[in-house]
Amino acid sequence: MSIALITGATSGFGKATAIRFAEHGYNVIITGRRQDRLNELEDYIKENFEVDVLTLCFDVRNREETINELNAIPHEWKDVTVLVNNAGLAAGLSTIQDGDIDDWETMIDTNLKGLLYVTRTVSPWMIKNNKGHIINIGSIAGKDVYPKGNVYCATKFAVDALSRAMRIDMLPHGIRVTAIHPGAAETEFSLVRYHGDADKAKSVYAGYEPLIADDIADIAYFAASRPAHVVLNEIVVTPTAQAAPAYWHKNQ
Repeated sequence: MSIALITGATSGFGKATAIRFAEHGYNVIITGRRQDRLNELEDYIKENFEVDVLTLCFDVRNREETINELNAIPHEWKDVTVLVNNAGLAAGLSTIQDGDIDDWETMIDTNLKGLLYVTRTVSPWMIKNNKGHIINIGSIAGKDVYPKGNVYCATKFAVDALSRAMRIDMLPHGIRVTAIHPGAAETEFSLVRYHGDADKAKSVYAGYEPLIADDIADIAYFAASRPAHVVLNEIVVTPTAQAAPAYWHKNQ
């Protein structure tokens, strides 16, 4: 049976993606920082689908913890066929001259370094098995910048570049690499960006229908389910009301 490893599975895209792969018969490894949510997701998947679940509670920002937790899993779980690098966030919204350096480091450590730690650990397993698919969750913020998005955009531009470079590195091993770049999606994203301010977070999605987590989960599974000779290199997806990071048509 195939195995999918999904980081940041406690909410949003990661949670929906874990459920979608389980629905299609994958055993899933779910990781995140909140053990209670991992437990809830594990229970839900086991109750609804005939698959196995392995939960790993760690923070991808912590290099030693990430590498140790992943390397310690049972050997049979290392036959990972799909890795979904989903863990990521935006922290704050400000001009570069007013930016909070702690927010910057949180985004760089999560969106960029965390993705690298996980990929560096898991990709050799795929190479050994001569199979695999790496799916990186980027953002349209990695395709175009927008006001006050500077460092977040920079991390997602890096995800885009890394995805392209991974595709070259993985080419001799037959391992597929897909980057999915979502536009505005109503998850916990804005709540985290605004440090828990629910009113500000809600206002981001006012006046139009945003993407939801299931939309991205569907796309991730679709990419993974293509025939072995087919790879969707990158997928940019936005709500119909959004043309680019800073261009919208909203109902007044």
